[in-house]
Amino acid sequence: MATPSTATTISGLALRLVRDNLLSTGDAERIQSEASTHKVPFVTQLVESKKLDSATVAKVASDEFGVPLFDVGALDLETAPVKFVSEKIITRHHVLPLYKRGARLFVAIADPTNIQALDEVKFHTGLGTEPILVEEAKLSQAIEKVMEASDTSLADLAGDNGLENLEILADEDDRKTGTDEDGINDTPIVRFVNKVLMDAINRGASDIHIEPYEKTYRVRYRQDGVLHEAATPPLALAGRIGARLKILSKLDIAERRVPQDGRIKMRISRNRAIDFRVSTLPTLYGEKIVLRILDPTSATIGVDKLGFEEHHKAAFMDAIHRPQGMVLVTGPTGSGKTVTLYTALNILNTDDRNISTAEDPVEINMGGINQVNINEKANLTFASALRAFLRQDPDIIMVGEIRDLETAEIGIKAAQTGHLVLSTLHTNDAPATLTRLANMGVAPFNIASSVHLIIAQRLARRLCESCKKPVDIPQPALLKAGFKKEEVGDVQLYAPVGCDACSDGYKGRVGIYQVMPVSEATGQIIMRGGNQLDIEKQAEKEGVFDLRVAALHKARQGVTSLEEVERMTNL
Repeated sequence: MATPSTATTISGLALRLVRDNLLSTGDAERIQSEASTHKVPFVTQLVESKKLDSATVAKVASDEFGVPLFDVGALDLETAPVKFVSEKIITRHHVLPLYKRGARLFVAIADPTNIQALDEVKFHTGLGTEPILVEEAKLSQAIEKVMEASDTSLADLAGDNGLENLEILADEDDRKTGTDEDGINDTPIVRFVNKVLMDAINRGASDIHIEPYEKTYRVRYRQDGVLHEAATPPLALAGRIGARLKILSKLDIAERRVPQDGRIKMRISRNRAIDFRVSTLPTLYGEKIVLRILDPTSATIGVDKLGFEEHHKAAFMDAIHRPQGMVLVTGPTGSGKTVTLYTALNILNTDDRNISTAEDPVEINMGGINQVNINEKANLTFASALRAFLRQDPDIIMVGEIRDLETAEIGIKAAQTGHLVLSTLHTNDAPATLTRLANMGVAPFNIASSVHLIIAQRLARRLCESCKKPVDIPQPALLKAGFKKEEVGDVQLYAPVGCDACSDGYKGRVGIYQVMPVSEATGQIIMRGGNQLDIEKQAEKEGVFDLRVAALHKARQGVTSLEEVERMTNL
């Protein structure tokens, strides 16, 4: 038995083996030193030294630390979620992800005291880790088999050789801006930032939030409209991670006192590149960085996948194929307005049309369309861009947002003089859009004669088809939610459950739309100075239902849940 004085240089499993007289103190110290030199786990070096076999070591570890011993040979390794952990971490720490349950990753490990390995897996995946004890020899065989059989999902997505070959497109001058002291060329930081960007794409996130606090630093992804924590890197890395992102975004890394805006273009395969719109904001404990993921493929999803009902789709297609007039899309930030407008532009983008857009900023690049990025510092405003468009023989004009009277009047003038104008406004619903234009100072006659269609929209989370379950809701609750008496008898609603294929029971989003053509009767109400309530009553007479009714219809179809309806349309 080793005395305390002889055991002070060894710890963990090595100390237990010495106390059980299975290993001498000298051998334990030597093997620990060799493991440190070779940068391999202690158990790996111990088994390679042939002082003890892996079965004996595993039994001692199981008894000492109360971790059950698992036979990895009984598991189908083809289902192992290796996509969550890089090959480098698996081989360096001798660990292997076995399965994932919710936000927890169960990891095979031969030495349960190897906290560093578990912490690194947690850091790189953003998931909680649970150790599963496996014999060293069997774990080595399993790792070798998995590494030979598959690559990580990130490598698959890159269509190349993984994170090392990701191409961040930047000017040569931008690449020379940073220094090693800034952490810009620090390989671990580069790999971490690349992984954050790629994981966000892989998970279908729309935004990445990187946030410093007094004692913590976290990364969150917005998936299906809801934020989820993805990683908690050490707070000490905040400056280096922020500097790396600012260099990629062509921002001033020395300026931390004022907000900055930039852009990153990442090429993830030969035929696919993703843009990130980057915004920095000085906060109490450092710079918060938010990246909006701008995927050009979102503009080509097709009108059938937006979520329109058939009569909505017919009204939308009729309005965008008119030679002149204005189509307005309204809703809060992140409600999918840009995708709806670009879906229309994608349909209209033919060789015989001249299409120009003014946006702040341009979010989706599309060939065949003249896109202008608004720059108010250079006096390139929506109004000045619109004036220039009208001098360039346009057929279709898209204005990112109508923010003031000048822009509204130029847009309406264009709609009245033989041009189709598409734009957005920030209002709660379609009737409010007409009164908002009037309140901005646009003449009622011009509104009535130029605006042909208004679409108010929201994005609701779509229930996962693999795990959603039927749910019985009392009739009073259904009536209170907005269902009609004649509907509650045979309505079948569904609730989220959650599985490996989704996020909290939801997967993807679907549009909720209020589509209101501006009829002659509605035009008369506008011209005689009618208010929003008058327009709502007329729209209801014409069969235009509000966002709440549209959302309930999606719930009745089993597309979303009643909880999601309440969350999105509790106006």
